Amino acid sequence: MKKMQIPDLSRKPLAAMVLAIAAAVLPPAAAQVAPTAQEVAGYSGLHAAAHQGDAARIGQLAPAKADLDARDGNGRTPLHVATFARRGAAIRALVKAGADLLLLDKDRYDCVTIAAVADDEETLRVLLSLGASAKLVTSRYDGTALIAAAHLGHDGVVRQLIAAGAPLDHVNNLHWTAVIESIVLGDGGPRHQQTLRQLIDAGANLQLADRQGNTPLQLARSRGFREMVALLEQAGAR
Repeated sequence: MKKMQIPDLSRKPLAAMVLAIAAAVLPPAAAQVAPTAQEVAGYSGLHAAAHQGDAARIGQLAPAKADLDARDGNGRTPLHVATFARRGAAIRALVKAGADLLLLDKDRYDCVTIAAVADDEETLRVLLSLGASAKLVTSRYDGTALIAAAHLGHDGVVRQLIAAGAPLDHVNNLHWTAVIESIVLGDGGPRHQQTLRQLIDAGANLQLADRQGNTPLQLARSRGFREMVALLEQAGAR
């Protein structure tokens, strides 16, 4: 296993130390496990049809009592597989047949979070229109799809999730909210700025601090993200 490289923190102020540690040791939200080529080659039945986007085959298998929520070796159901493969027609066919939209795979991701991390706005739109929830607690960090999308600056996804009632102020087990992740794990660029703006406009709590007591405004200042600082100050953050 490759040895983890931890930056020299001896001369950094506390806030910068925390951020440097996070950047060094946290895997990205995108560290989901999509089916490998080898796994796909081994698929049969609904998993194969889901990956191929074969809605007609799904329609044939479902009445024959095929297990709509069967799991592959990584706990992925056919719905998870169809989501990773961006197969909207297969998703619709599976849900129509009775597949469960709320199940988590082995890595604790649901379909909504899979689409959110992939910046796949169209598949997310399909899932939400079919009744998928934007409110589930997912991932090893006890987060949400909104937190994952904010981390990555997927502003269009963030817009959809907010409209779908995603919890704005959920705190994950790192003691970070979507607002905090848009700052500490973002690059301060236009998409992360837009993500933060949408969270502010939706009414996210701007005073929820991280485990060290740093508010979003303090974190944005420590990163030198001037545009984010301005957004937060205009919104009355302290």
